[in-house]
Amino acid sequence: MTVKFIDAKEASKIIEDGSTVAIDAFISFCLADDIMGEIESRFVREGHPRDLNVINVAGIGGDGKDRGINHFAHKGLMRRFLCSNLSLANKVYPLIMDNAFPCFMIPQGVLSHMMRAIASGKPGVFTEVGMKTFVDPRVDGGRINDAAKECDDIPVQLINLNGSECLFYPAFPIDVAIIKGTKADRKGNISLEKEAMHLEQLEMATAARNSGGIVIVQVDEIVDSGALHPQKVTVPSTLVDYVVLGSPGNTGQHFIEGLPDPVDSWCGDEKIQLEEIKSLPLTIEKVICRRGIFEFQEDSFINLGIGLPMNVSNVLNEEGLIDDVSASIESGVMGGVPAPGIATGAAYNPDAILKQPDMFDFYDGGGIDFACLGSAEIDMHGNVNVSRFAGKVPGPGGFINITQGAKNICFMGTFTAGRENDIRIEDGKLRIVRNGRSIKFVRNVDHITFSGENSLDKGRQNVFYITERAVFKLMPGGPTLIEIAPGVDLEKDILALMEFEPQISDDLKLMDPRLFRPEPMGVSLKKK
Repeated sequence: MTVKFIDAKEASKIIEDGSTVAIDAFISFCLADDIMGEIESRFVREGHPRDLNVINVAGIGGDGKDRGINHFAHKGLMRRFLCSNLSLANKVYPLIMDNAFPCFMIPQGVLSHMMRAIASGKPGVFTEVGMKTFVDPRVDGGRINDAAKECDDIPVQLINLNGSECLFYPAFPIDVAIIKGTKADRKGNISLEKEAMHLEQLEMATAARNSGGIVIVQVDEIVDSGALHPQKVTVPSTLVDYVVLGSPGNTGQHFIEGLPDPVDSWCGDEKIQLEEIKSLPLTIEKVICRRGIFEFQEDSFINLGIGLPMNVSNVLNEEGLIDDVSASIESGVMGGVPAPGIATGAAYNPDAILKQPDMFDFYDGGGIDFACLGSAEIDMHGNVNVSRFAGKVPGPGGFINITQGAKNICFMGTFTAGRENDIRIEDGKLRIVRNGRSIKFVRNVDHITFSGENSLDKGRQNVFYITERAVFKLMPGGPTLIEIAPGVDLEKDILALMEFEPQISDDLKLMDPRLFRPEPMGVSLKKK
C-alpha cells in the first residue's frame, strides 16, 4: 500500500465511531499531540468520532492541562478506556469518577507485551504479574470505577497453568494505531533518532496492521526517499498507512519548558557534564533518598520510580556513585541521570535506549537488583497503594511489574502527607513542627498495588519502607520497625500516627546521622 501524507485534521476524519484506538506515548514523550488535538476538535464540532475504545500503554497526560489524553475528556468520545497510568490526566479524572465510561487498568509491562501478542496473533499474555493486587480477578479485576464494575468482560482472567495459578490477559484487535516518530521518508519509513525513548511503536503498528487496522504516524520532519539509514528505521513503510507532519509546537519535546538544557542529551545526541546538575538541598525528601542508597550494592541494576525516588540518582551523583550502579527507567532508558518532573521517563546522558517491551522482559524475569518506588499508603500486611487514593486514580504504571520482579525494594515517602507537613532538619536531628493531616500507615490500603502477602509467599525479596523518621522492613508479621531518626519520639511521632501497631525490632537503631547533615555523606556502596 502507498503511504499517504495528510494533515492532522484529515487524520481525525479517518477514525470511525466505535473504533478500538491504541495510542502510544510516555507522559509527554513520543506524543502525537496534533492528531489527538484534531480528534478532540472534530468531536466538539461534529460529535465524531465517538464511542472509541481507547488503549494506551503508559500514562499520556501530556502537560497535565490540555494535551495528551486530556484531549479526550469529553462525554461520548470514549466508551471504554484501558490503560496503566493516568498521571497528569487531570481533565479525565472527573469523567472516570462520574462513570462516564468503564475504566480498567492493568500493569504497564503487560500492556506493552500485549502489543506483541496482538502483532504475532497470540491469544494474549500469560504471566504472574498482577497476582494478589487489585488487577487479580479475585480482587477488582483491574476495575477502576463503578461503571467498570458493571462489566463482565474484564481484561484479565485467573487460570491454572501447569498446576500453578497465573493471570491471562486476552488479546484484542486494534482498528487504529496512533504513534509518533522523528522522521518519515517519502516511502513512509519512520525513524526515532530524536526521541528520548523508544516505546512500542513497532509492536503497536504491527498489531494494528495484523488486526486489519490502520496506522497513523506523526513526525517532526519529512525527508527524501533513501535519506534514512536503514538501521535507523524503526517502523518500516509496509506498516504505515498515513503520515502527518507535526506543527512546530508539537515536534520533538518542545512543549516541555523550564528544564536544564540541552534536551538533546535525552536522545544521546549530546553529553552534558553531570557536575552541572545541582545537588538537592537538605530536605526530608533528600534524607529518604539518601537512606535508600544504603541498601545498594556495587554494580547493581536499579530502577527508580516516578516522583520522590527519581531524586535517588541526584544523591548518587552528589556522592560520586552514579557510575557504580546501572540505573534504568521502565520507558527503556538505561544509565545516566533521570530527568525531573514532566520529563520523567528520559535521562541525561543515557547509556542505552531500549524498546519499552524489551525493558519489561528484563524486569519481569527478575533483572532488577534494587527498586526505589513511591508509596501513598502502607498497611499492616505490608501492602502498598499508589494507584487509587485521595480521589484520584493515577494507576500503577510499571509499578506492579517492577515490584513483583525486583530482588530488593525500597518504598519511599514521607511518614504523613499533606501541605501542612512542616518537618525540619536542625543540628543533625529531625524537628517535627507539624504533621500532615493524612495518615499513610493505615490498617488496610484502599487499593492493593503491591501485595505483601505475595512477596512473603515468594520468599526471595527484601522489602523496606523508608520515611524521614522511621524505616520498616517487611517480615512475616508485617512491617517491622528497624530504625528511627534522631530527635524523634517513638510513641508520639511514630506509633501514635499509625492505624496499626507494627512489630518493633529487638535491635531498634537510630538512622545514620550522616543522613541529616548538609555535606555529602562520603558513603560507598556495599560490596557484592
